[in-house]
Amino acid sequence: MDTEAQPTERDRSSAPAPSGTEGRSRFALVARISEWLPGGRITLTLLICLLFLLLLSTFVLQPFQIPSGSMERGLRIGDRVVVNKLAYRFGAQPQRGDVVVFDGTGYFGDADYIKRVVGVGEDRVVCCDKEGRIQVNGRSVDESEFLYPGDGPSGVSFDVVVPADSLFVLGDHRSGSSDSRDHLGSPGGGMIPVEDVIGRADWIVWPTAHWTRLERPDAYARVPGPAGGHG
Repeated sequence: MDTEAQPTERDRSSAPAPSGTEGRSRFALVARISEWLPGGRITLTLLICLLFLLLLSTFVLQPFQIPSGSMERGLRIGDRVVVNKLAYRFGAQPQRGDVVVFDGTGYFGDADYIKRVVGVGEDRVVCCDKEGRIQVNGRSVDESEFLYPGDGPSGVSFDVVVPADSLFVLGDHRSGSSDSRDHLGSPGGGMIPVEDVIGRADWIVWPTAHWTRLERPDAYARVPGPAGGHG
């Protein structure tokens, strides 16, 4: 007598589907959706691509077109840059010299802006030293690497301490940029909350002749942290 338990009809019905059945079901679902959509599989493929691009733009990378000459010489009007939206996630913070895109609503205007970070939280930023250079935490900074030819560091004098979790930002084309200097007397004092930073501009991708990676300049590398700390 065979003493092994024999599978009942219920056992058979609850057993895992044979390999490949699930894949065939998904294929059948895709086929039904394709039949329902005008244009069939071509339309479905386009919709999937658009959804992927939307998710990418929302959470990872975002294109940004340079609207003005405030960041010349490096960024020209009409250039397209890729903004890395993950650059300041997971505990990372903007650093001096980074080029950032931020939401200026309530501070600069109802739009997104692109500027260079000159001071971070608790930095003291002063213009200017005896040689006309900006000082950050007592260290003079040589910005000639990226300033627009013929521009000085600033035609406006200032001496500010950046609040915690905020940024002091300037355009590279100082004589043609509306930036933190122009809003020192406004609510917020021209400072940008870190939480309003959309991301860091990492690449110029258009026009192709101007394709380049936007590196953080060495000008700020020796700037100490506030009160003699390490920057």
